[in-house]
Parts: sequence; structure tokens; C-alpha cells
Amino acid sequence: MKPYLPSVAAVLLGLCFLAASVPVLFNLITIPKLPEGTPAAHFMAAFVPTGYVKFVKLFEFLGGMVVMIPRLRNVGLLLLGPVIVNIIAFDVLIDDPKHLLNPMLGIIIVCALYLLWDARKKFSGLLN
Repeated sequence: MKPYLPSVAAVLLGLCFLAASVPVLFNLITIPKLPEGTPAAHFMAAFVPTGYVKFVKLFEFLGGMVVMIPRLRNVGLLLLGPVIVNIIAFDVLIDDPKHLLNPMLGIIIVCALYLLWDARKKFSGLLN
């Protein structure tokens, strides 16, 4: 079972990011309006009109696709790492921290940490 676990985690991680990025990139949904005057509304008011959200969603899409390819999995993790950190920072610092209990975010965090742990020897070269 162990040799398949990284592949399952990578596919889950990739599908989560594809599910989050494809609707926004292809204009299948509109980004919902947040309550006016909240920090999250101010944050999104700066990022949506400038195209920054589409830029981040492009990285989510590319990272989600690349992380599912076994040979490129670590490159995918490098693409998705900053995105995951920013999602967590947004939920903790700007939005409501109870959103950290979102099941999709839980899957993303667990799968990413497991894949990082599984490839820790390959990533250790970045730290030396």
C-alpha cells in the first residue's frame, strides 16, 4: 500500500487545486461579493480588478497539473507551496480562522505535508 500512497495524495492535492482554479480561470463562476467594510472585502477589492486573482489561479492550475505527474511532483509542490501558505495566512490574518476547518483545505494541507515528508531527502538539497 505504501508505494501508492504518494500517488493518491498527489492526485487528491492536484484535483483540489484544479477544482478551485478551473471555475475562476474559465469564468464559470463569479467571485462572490464579501460584506462591505470587512478586511477580506478590502483585500479582494485590491486583487480582483487588477487580475492578481487570475494570476494566482493560473499557478494553482499549473501546480495542480504538475503535482499529479510523478516525475514533476516536487516542482508542483514548489509551485503550490507559496499558494498554500497564502491561503492559510488569509484565513488566519484576514478572514475568519474557523475557515481553517474547511475539509478541502484540510485535504490540501495534509496531502502537501505528506508529499513534502515523502520527498524530504530530495528537498534537503535546497536547504544545504
